[in-house]
This record gives sequence, structure tokens and C-alpha cells, in this order.
Amino acid sequence: MGMLPQAAHACATCGCTLSTDAATGYSTESGWRINVDYTYIDQDQLRSGGSKASPEQVVNQPSDPSLGGGEIEKRTINRYYNVAATYRFDGDWGVTFVLPYVIRDHSTYGTQLQPYTPAAIAPDQISNSHVAGIGDAKVLASYQGFLPTHNFGVQFGIKLPTGHYGGQTDDGNFVGRPTTFNSGPNLGQSLDTSLQAGTGSTDLIAGAYYFQPVSQNFDAFVNGQFQAAIKQNLDTPGADFRPGNLASISLGLRYEAHANWVPQVQINWFHKSADQGALADRPDTEGTVAYLSPGISGSLSEKLQVYAFVQVPVYSHLQGYQLFPRWTGTVGISMKL
Repeated sequence: MGMLPQAAHACATCGCTLSTDAATGYSTESGWRINVDYTYIDQDQLRSGGSKASPEQVVNQPSDPSLGGGEIEKRTINRYYNVAATYRFDGDWGVTFVLPYVIRDHSTYGTQLQPYTPAAIAPDQISNSHVAGIGDAKVLASYQGFLPTHNFGVQFGIKLPTGHYGGQTDDGNFVGRPTTFNSGPNLGQSLDTSLQAGTGSTDLIAGAYYFQPVSQNFDAFVNGQFQAAIKQNLDTPGADFRPGNLASISLGLRYEAHANWVPQVQINWFHKSADQGALADRPDTEGTVAYLSPGISGSLSEKLQVYAFVQVPVYSHLQGYQLFPRWTGTVGISMKL
């Protein structure tokens, strides 16, 4: 199959960084392959830089001092369902179509003013929202005909603004089609633009990958990807939004001694630059994270594979205050048609 993209979203830590293509092994077989995966990310820990943060810090040491306080986010639970269809014309060329479905439950105590008191995190301060819908689709081409072994390839493509996006300006006007809070003090107000199902931007994507046997039983791989917005639907002064650039590198090792079950491990590094624009939470959307990702893939038949991974964060450096997961999980199935 072609190199499948890694899901990535507007906040620095709410996207999956796993290389799902490497999980099932790179292929040069022509024809169609369908991949369906599910990723669960529970961001339940406030962090700043590389350490935990407290609600008191958020309010009394805000990332944006001009606010006179800060937003105390409580929790974000992300569930991503990704369907990818890859067609390989031959051993050299392939094209992949990716459509995600995003389910996101977000809760926050809202922006609380200084000085901090325990009343800031009382139950009556909690606002909740529920996002459920199609995310931003991607179309990507891959070429791996540089070497006779077809084990080095490049990727290029585009992300389209197919998911609902939008936000709320300082004067209270809605732009786009944003999801709003469904309970709490923020009832009826727009959820942050960075937490909507889509970003409203058209992005260019470029990447490269290389895989190679390193011994009789072990294969190794490395891949990288870069994504940047080139056009924003939210481009009106005072109501503009541009998602930050995304960069990722994954490397891993697969143990191929058994024909049907392949234990493996990945290291996934990811960096996101800060969102830009009047609707952006600029102080709190930049960050660099790294995960150790052990997993296993299995062949149920000649054409059907399954895989499962757990990602454990081993490094984080987050700008401002952001919610961060203690672990993430991904399961998937891949079928050759």
C-alpha cells in the first residue's frame, strides 16, 4: 500500500502519531487495499513545558497575561475512525484516499480571572461539548520506484476542508459552521476553532519513507511527513484562522521470525507550530511530543491483516497550558481486494 498519513489535528497533542502503514508492512502489490482503524486518545492531564500543571498555575501564571487569568481545560476525549483506500498502479505508483470520522468530547472550566480560588473548578463551572462528524479528507500519491528494491519512496498530496469548522469572534458573531457547547456557563457559545472536526484549510503534504531488512528476522523503517496550510476559508480580518504546520518522524523495528504474527515497536516524534489568526489560541497550541509505541500485527488470511498498538508518551514540551494523554491506543484492519 502507499504510505498512509498520520492523523493530526489542530491542538498539539490530540492527533494520532502512529505510522499505520509501517504497522502492516510496506507493499508493492498492485490493486486496491482498504484500511480501517480506530484511535482513542484521552487527554486528561494539564501540562506546560515538560511537566504537569495545576489550575492555580493556569490562572495566576497565564500564558496570555493580558487576559488577567487563564482557561482551565478539564478533559478532551478523542475517538478517530479512519477509512483509507489505496490503489497501487504498479510497484512504483500508488494513490491513497483518506476519510476520517471525528468524535470529540471536550469539557472546560472556562477562563477564570485572578486570583485563583477553588471556586474556579467547582462543578457549576464546567461547560461540555460534543463533536461528531466527518473530518478533513486527504488525497495522497506515492512513488517508490527510485531503487530496484522499491524500499524508498516519497509522498505528496493535499488535505481538503471537508470537516465542519468555524468559531466565534470577539463581538459574538459565528463564522463557519462550528460546534457549540451543549451545557454549562458556555452553553450556546462556539467550541474553540482548534477543536472542531475540521480546520477549514487546504493543506499541502509531503513525506518520504525507507524500509530495509537489518538481519534475518528484523526489518527497520523510518518515515517523515510535513503538512502546511496554503489556503484558509477563515480568512476575514478579525475572524481568521490558520492551523500550525505539522512535522512528524517515525522509526521502528519489526520482528519477522513468525509468518503470521509480527511484534514491533515504533518511536513517533511530532511537532506542531502555533495556530495563527484572531480565532486561534496562539499561546497554547504549539508543542513537541514523542511516543514509544509497542504493538503487533497479524495475518488472518492471505489478504487480511489486523494490528494493535499502545502509544506511551516519553517526551513532551508544550507551549502554554495544554491537555495531554497518559497513553493512546490504536487498532486496525487492512484488507487486499
